[in-house]
This record gives sequence, C-alpha cells and structure tokens, in this order.
Amino acid sequence: MDIHVWLMFFLAYFVTTLAPGPNVFLVLKNSIKFGWKYSFITIFGNLLCQFLIVCMVALGFGVLLQSSPTWFLYAKVIGGSYLIYIGLKSLLSKKNSSFHIDNNGASVKKNTTFSIFLEAFLVSASNPKTVIFLSAFLPQFIDVNHSANEQFLIMFLTICLIVTVVHIGYSIGIHHIKKYFSEKKFNSYVSKITSSVLVLMGIAVLSSNKS
Repeated sequence: MDIHVWLMFFLAYFVTTLAPGPNVFLVLKNSIKFGWKYSFITIFGNLLCQFLIVCMVALGFGVLLQSSPTWFLYAKVIGGSYLIYIGLKSLLSKKNSSFHIDNNGASVKKNTTFSIFLEAFLVSASNPKTVIFLSAFLPQFIDVNHSANEQFLIMFLTICLIVTVVHIGYSIGIHHIKKYFSEKKFNSYVSKITSSVLVLMGIAVLSSNKS
C-alpha cells in the first residue's frame, strides 16, 4: 500500500471514528462505571470483532449480506435487540453487593472482565450495516498491483490504532469533565444518557435498511 493511499485511508477512517457510535457510548458507560482503564477491555472486544469483520469483507461476506434481504433482516433483528437489551439492562440495574472499590477508587464488579469484553464484542457485531459499510469502504483503498491480504492487514492495524486513540481519548475526556461535577450525580447522569443512547441506536438498527 502506497503511503499516500494509506494516509487517505487513515484520515477517512479517523473522521468516521470520531462520530460517536454504539462502541463509543459503551466505552463511556464502562469507563464511568468501572474506571477509564477498563476501557481497554472494551476496546479489545471491539477490535477483535473488527478483525473478524475485516476477514469477512476480504472473503466477500459483506456483498452476500448486502444482496440478501433475509440475512440482513436476521442480522439487524439480533443486533438491534441486543443493543436495546444492554441499554435497558443498564437503565434498570440497581447497585448491589457485587461491586467493590479498587485501588484507584473505581467501582468494579467482581469477575466482570470477561463480561465487559464479551459485551463489547457483541455490540461491535450488533450492527449489520458495519459489515456493509466496510465492504464498500475498504476495497476503495486496495491496490490490485499488491497483495490484497497484506493491504487488509495494514488497514486493520490502522483501524486498531485509530479506534484505540479515539476511544481512550473519549474515556479520558469524560473523566476530566467529571472533576467539575458531583461524582455520584455525574456517574448516574452519564450512565443514563449512554444507556438511553444504546437503546435508541438499537431501535435505529431495527428500523434500518441496507441503503
């Protein structure tokens, strides 16, 4: 991949990632609830799913999803329902004894690392339009004179860099804003907002089409 092509891909994907989506709001929710360091677990779950999606795009699955109304319907019903589920679950959850305070003062749920990772993975996989978007987006930067697999790998590593920097930036930013407000009320407000947005995004996925 030529450097100027890579730079165009970097800038295009960076701008796309800046727009808050379900993954960003999940990072914010988990960052406020468990501490900003736990954002890395959320990001890892997201990126693992992104890796699988890039592999699917390379194999042409995105074209199949885009051309098959039935597969798209199944994917959006499952994905949209899951976003609504985790949003409502967070909105309706109550504090309980399964939480403790870690050395940094963050509220952390016991044995929850895997559940954070799995939730992030499933949220990233919840929107079938992500596959369709990447199926249309990534091939535009492929040079037919070079190995396609190597170029997909370069683009995925670039995605990892961009997603990590942007999402950690959001996480650190929300914690800086947090200093100016009452911690308890701020945590509650952010949790309600992010959870409500996830519900709305789930509804949007359910009502979406392939265009």
